[in-house]
Amino acid sequence: MASKDDRISFSLKCTVCGEENYLTEKNKKKHPDRLELNKYCNVCKKVTPHREKKK
Repeated sequence: MASKDDRISFSLKCTVCGEENYLTEKNKKKHPDRLELNKYCNVCKKVTPHREKKK
């Protein structure tokens, strides 16, 4: 059975303006690398790449 400790929560940061817009979580054992998604940024008013923020 999977434990709750496998999942970590983090924020996604816009690569253009640097604003933290989204909170999400992932399984750190299955996906150890940094996540990058194209999401809408309210500050830039367009879809931009968002990366996992360093802790």
